[in-house]
Amino acid sequence: MRRLMSSAAVAVMLFAAGSVSAAPAAKAAAAKAKPVASAAAAGTPGATFASVTSQLPRNVRPSHYDLAFTPDLDKLTFTAQVKIAIEVVEPTATVTLQAADLTFDKVSIAGVGQAKVKVDADAQTASFTFDKPLAKGKYVLAIDYAGKIYKQAAGLFALDYETEAGKKRAIYTQFENSDARRFIPSWDEPFYKATYSVEATIPTGQMALNNMPIASSKDLGNGKTVVKFATSPKMSTYLLFFGLGDFDRASVKAGGADVGVVTKKGDIPKAQFALKSAAEILPWYNDYFGTPYPLPVLDNIAAPGRSQFFSAMENWGAIFYFEYALLLDPKISTETDKQNVFTTVAHEMAHQWFGDLVTMAWWDDLWLNEGFASWMEGRATEHFHPEWNGALEAVGGREAAMSVDSLATTHPVVQHVATVEQASQAFDTITYQKGEAVIRMLESYVGHDAWRDGVRAYMKKHNHGNTVSDDLWSAVEASAKKPIKAIAHDFTLQPGVPLITVTGATCAAGKTTLTFTQGEFSRDHQDKKPLAWRVPVTVKALGGGEAKTLVVGGKGSVTVAGCGPVVVNAGQAGYFRTQYGPERFGKIAANFAKLPAIDQLGLMTDSWSMGLAGYQPATDFLDISKMVPADADPLVLSRMAGTFLGIDGYYEGQPAERAAFRKFAIARLRPLLAKVGWTAKPGEADNIAILRNDLIGVLGGLGDPDVVAEATRRFNASKTDPSALPGPLRRTITSVVAKHADAATWDAIRAQAQAEKTPLIRNQLYSLLASAEDETLAQKALDLALTPEPGETLSSSMISGVARNHPDMTFDWAVAHKDAVNEKVDSSSRTRFIPGLGASSSNPAMADKIKAYAAANLAEGSRKEAEKAAAGVLNRAKIRQQRLPAITAWVAKNG
Repeated sequence: MRRLMSSAAVAVMLFAAGSVSAAPAAKAAAAKAKPVASAAAAGTPGATFASVTSQLPRNVRPSHYDLAFTPDLDKLTFTAQVKIAIEVVEPTATVTLQAADLTFDKVSIAGVGQAKVKVDADAQTASFTFDKPLAKGKYVLAIDYAGKIYKQAAGLFALDYETEAGKKRAIYTQFENSDARRFIPSWDEPFYKATYSVEATIPTGQMALNNMPIASSKDLGNGKTVVKFATSPKMSTYLLFFGLGDFDRASVKAGGADVGVVTKKGDIPKAQFALKSAAEILPWYNDYFGTPYPLPVLDNIAAPGRSQFFSAMENWGAIFYFEYALLLDPKISTETDKQNVFTTVAHEMAHQWFGDLVTMAWWDDLWLNEGFASWMEGRATEHFHPEWNGALEAVGGREAAMSVDSLATTHPVVQHVATVEQASQAFDTITYQKGEAVIRMLESYVGHDAWRDGVRAYMKKHNHGNTVSDDLWSAVEASAKKPIKAIAHDFTLQPGVPLITVTGATCAAGKTTLTFTQGEFSRDHQDKKPLAWRVPVTVKALGGGEAKTLVVGGKGSVTVAGCGPVVVNAGQAGYFRTQYGPERFGKIAANFAKLPAIDQLGLMTDSWSMGLAGYQPATDFLDISKMVPADADPLVLSRMAGTFLGIDGYYEGQPAERAAFRKFAIARLRPLLAKVGWTAKPGEADNIAILRNDLIGVLGGLGDPDVVAEATRRFNASKTDPSALPGPLRRTITSVVAKHADAATWDAIRAQAQAEKTPLIRNQLYSLLASAEDETLAQKALDLALTPEPGETLSSSMISGVARNHPDMTFDWAVAHKDAVNEKVDSSSRTRFIPGLGASSSNPAMADKIKAYAAANLAEGSRKEAEKAAAGVLNRAKIRQQRLPAITAWVAKNG
């Protein structure tokens, strides 16, 4: 699953805000897991039926589901019959499985009789009790039932969209992590793998989609057709998929499969880049994993709408995407959109092996899916598009992880999950971005080839099975012939960020020897005893050599050729912060322009984060910003600009100090925009286009009168001259206008949204209405979000958008309208949506409000995301009090 924001976007947001905005979470049943130790949590290899955590009795297990169902798109209901081949491993009179919002008509086993049905809505289970116990053996459990079609992305859900011919409706499924039970009564846990045969009775003329191709189709008359799909390979319930609507499909043969894209009618041209990318990636993945993709079809399916939880989902052979994550429309799409399409496709396709073919045994090891797919998307990007400089994007992901991981509310990469809500909350920055960063570090430590060979061995041994983290470590260790398990355990079984401090540097005979100590980097608990890690460290002397060491037991040393300044964590593969001390930092900073771009980025991110946390002056970053050359890598320049915008956010409520800082920041950034210009140049690098958008957006956010005026001029001119808003700049320019909008401009943007028939553009316009700085207009956006006008799945995005500029107002409003707001939110996101609205506040009182809301509305085991949001608020308040005065003084001296 692809989280709502890419790692790069998360990092930019974190840099801009200086705190963690609570990511979307989940609200389902607080069903308690069986009190059995999790093999995954303990780091014990070998997932077995008896050892894996389960919320169900272990006396029955499924092997095949034969499902036939009929959806009613008008009534938003469906009826179904499923025959489940089961094995009773211990005699029992009761078969218990998972079910949510389902009603049962008849449950029986041939030769045994009908069962009495008992539903536990809180536990999300259904129990079927027979008159006499079932002996050990194999049976077929037949269930006639009915269920709902939802309006948010959970279970079987509907998406409505506008077309020139009127409103249309399509339906899709979304089951991860625990929502298959809303569609099919099942053993809805990843360890219970089974095969699936699906049959659907659908409106004639519509296209039906499943993980497998259609095996047969029969017109029943009266506008109905029954389609039967081929039987799937063995897989987990959360990977099952069904879709239905007025679709178009295009495909090519690649990597031994029929690789396709599916869109609503007329949109196939917008999916061509995604199709080309998928066709390139599949054979490369076949080779990398050493195991060919095993299904006959690999579809990439685009749907209008949004979720607060995710942008794409890796259903085996039928990957689901919201349109903005797969389609490119020349009227609005940017270079960033194009790169995000590629990385999202690469992420979800990586899951076809890591997650689908080999699946974590329980949600404790979710990172085996998501951390690996996040890492693999980077590897694919670096291979197919080296011009995008994806390694620098990976630094952004690592920074996002460290920002979360340095608060007391963090958790280990491998964490025990006991409830459905906790499983949904596990889809977070630690699982994705820290997981990715740890893999990148370990791959660097053992070498690319050894890592790949280990992955191949892991795939070959565990295909169609379930694993825990140590299964991967064992495979890589065997291939690399180098111990990594202890290092991996340090970084995945305990939380936190190591701090490597350079305690000495001496030069002799043309070589420099560095000595280190290892502590722990923290933003809010620096008085605690630091944890211990075995830390791989790479150093490089400016103009000299490179050397590696492993810091063990809290101390280490390394000798490197050359006597110039030495960069620690050269290449930025390590997951740790570096503290140089003032003299050594000054020497490296003075040579900033000579560093490789990735180490420039590393020095910037370390100096800013260390400065905010009080380990070194917060103004060190500002000193560096004056040394960044105008021809630096575009991603380095974008990071500098984004950090300026983040600093500006801390000055809320301090108009004089903010004006002074803005004068400095605008003066620093204006020449960069003048250099790249408002118009793309023939042959310019792709990342220059991204820099152009970033600079316009940041300068607009800083209130640069020239940029605001030019954006407004272009916006007004576009009424008669469409070229005034070229597609790659349309969203950025309109966002600047929307941010500074008066009532008339806000109404004009709304009128455009109301008239727009293309969902991709329409959604974008409604989202921009939420960005107004004016409180009255922001309140209008909140009120609009609770009406049907924007669309069922867009309302929550508008509410979140208002919260970015008005967190206190939005949080208070959402609490006052709690039930109405939650109706607009995925069931999998409700435990963190409202708490997250206050996360960008700098008011300490907001932390208390978030905690009070959680105590009153969330189960005790489901408050983790609320706690993170509250911690972020307190950290922002501390920065305003303790760091901002020094920045203000620096600006007065250097502005």
